[in-house]
Amino acid sequence: MKTRIERDSMGELEVLESALYGAQTQRAINNFPISGKKMPKAFIEALIQAKAAAASANKSLGLVSCEVSDAIIVSSAELLADENFMEHFPVDVYQTGSGTSSNMNANEVIANLASKKLGMEVSANDHVNYGQSSNDIIPTCIHISSISEIKDKLMPALSHLRDTISQKAEDTRTFVKTGRTHLMDAMPIRFDQCLSAWATQIDQDISLIESIIPKLSTLAQGGTAVGTGINAHPDFSAKFCEEISSVIGHNFQSSDNFFTHIATQDTIVALSGQLKTLAVSVMKISNDLRWMNSGPLAGLGEIELEALQPGSSIMPGKVNPVIPEAAAMVCAQVIGNDTAVTIGGQSGSFELNVMLPMICENILSSIDILAHVVTLLADKAIKTFIVNESQISKALSRNPILVTALNPIIGYLKAAEIAKKAYQEGLPVLDVAERETDLSRAELEALLDPKKLTEGGLS
Repeated sequence: MKTRIERDSMGELEVLESALYGAQTQRAINNFPISGKKMPKAFIEALIQAKAAAASANKSLGLVSCEVSDAIIVSSAELLADENFMEHFPVDVYQTGSGTSSNMNANEVIANLASKKLGMEVSANDHVNYGQSSNDIIPTCIHISSISEIKDKLMPALSHLRDTISQKAEDTRTFVKTGRTHLMDAMPIRFDQCLSAWATQIDQDISLIESIIPKLSTLAQGGTAVGTGINAHPDFSAKFCEEISSVIGHNFQSSDNFFTHIATQDTIVALSGQLKTLAVSVMKISNDLRWMNSGPLAGLGEIELEALQPGSSIMPGKVNPVIPEAAAMVCAQVIGNDTAVTIGGQSGSFELNVMLPMICENILSSIDILAHVVTLLADKAIKTFIVNESQISKALSRNPILVTALNPIIGYLKAAEIAKKAYQEGLPVLDVAERETDLSRAELEALLDPKKLTEGGLS
């Protein structure tokens, strides 16, 4: 394949003739053949948008000529309009810890396009990167891309999941089933009560994630190398935030302390913790669905999940709870991602965190896979499951734990004796209680009515 010679501060090397990037990107390709995973698309989009915003800020401050600034802005827009723009960003996630390779990748690509547009050299460092450092623009773009992905993908998906659960609760409110604690039979509970717990979990998770957004909205841009703002105009940060806010449609502000935003990733660690909490919630809901669907003959069989695909390559007719299983795996991955982000977050050595690309990849991956899987869980598991009324009624009528309702009347010990006999004799607790107490059958039927027992209070 044809190559050309590119030069940087370290000398010359060959770059593919067709490549838009230059020498520093090529060095990164040569140095980091590690995972084959590129930086996330959402991050690269934010990085390109940030370069355009920086050019606009520098133009308004009179620091970069109008011609060069406009060429950078237009080239950035044209790059994002190309559905294949990611082919120009080949640098591996596992690269220099500041993300300098990805920053220079963007600088070189945009400079190349702008140079062709102007018919003169636009410098990757002196023009596209003016007033910036990898050390402030990479953390900035982690925040920007996280906000964009949360607002555009995760929050709509979580709202949809919560609303779907709430609607299913309303649709199933007449069904009463056996409650379970320690996986053992417990007092009755209505389906809507069971599902209301799920809906509240998701609603709480939404609130927790929303609570971190104000912190995510503060940016490191303007701190440059170590937080002092060297080589950046005093007004550059504010101008940049105005420009990027307009592009993203979200209000960003300069950090009150650039040193914190460059040396640490505490805000992203906090976000990752909230995503882990969400993963725990979704795992719980998924496992409840799997248990309730289990069987259908030898398990609980309380619900029937939508049949989506054959469940076995050897057992004909077997159908598995594939969506809850997929959701559980996503949750496990998100919990693992959080561990990586946590370790990455503590890797701020003096004035710079040096695990930024890995942190970025994991936080954006968690947001992305959670957004996709909760939508599937809503639409292909919760919305479509069918309650097996005959199965839940059969189990409910024979549940000796119903005798709990008699505690205030006959005492705990007598009630325990009735429960044991009901278990041993395989009889409904109603029949044993009629035999072992002075209460009439009509009184017992009223006291042990499962639906009434879901309403709480004294019998």
